[in-house]
Amino acid sequence: MEVFSQEFSVSTRKQMEIIDVTRGVENAVASSGIKEGLCIIHTPHATAAIIVNEGEEGLIYDITKKIEALFPVAEEYRHNRVDDNAHAHLASAFLGSSKVFPIKNSRILRGTWQNILLVELDGPRTRRVVVTVVGER
Repeated sequence: MEVFSQEFSVSTRKQMEIIDVTRGVENAVASSGIKEGLCIIHTPHATAAIIVNEGEEGLIYDITKKIEALFPVAEEYRHNRVDDNAHAHLASAFLGSSKVFPIKNSRILRGTWQNILLVELDGPRTRRVVVTVVGER
């Protein structure tokens, strides 16, 4: 069993933004040399998330609007007494910071419309994406 890890950074420009990181993840998997196994995608931040969905512009807009509706910035959150970003922490907690994909023949097994998306919830910032591949060469 082999383990390979690679990291890349994404700079965001807005408070909330969804960025397609599929290509960076696929490049890391290709660099791993692992043919069969698992790929873990993780962002080590409490106010960002990783989701899987279609990267179509209208859907990205819809997802952003739904996150804003579920976790409004203007809500009275206790955490805002410490740091004015409770909405971002809550959204990240519900969306999740990691996803796992199987790898077969050195490729991530994902559906045609499944892209790997970083969700910025408290930007703009520079975010890390960690890709860990575990399996057999």
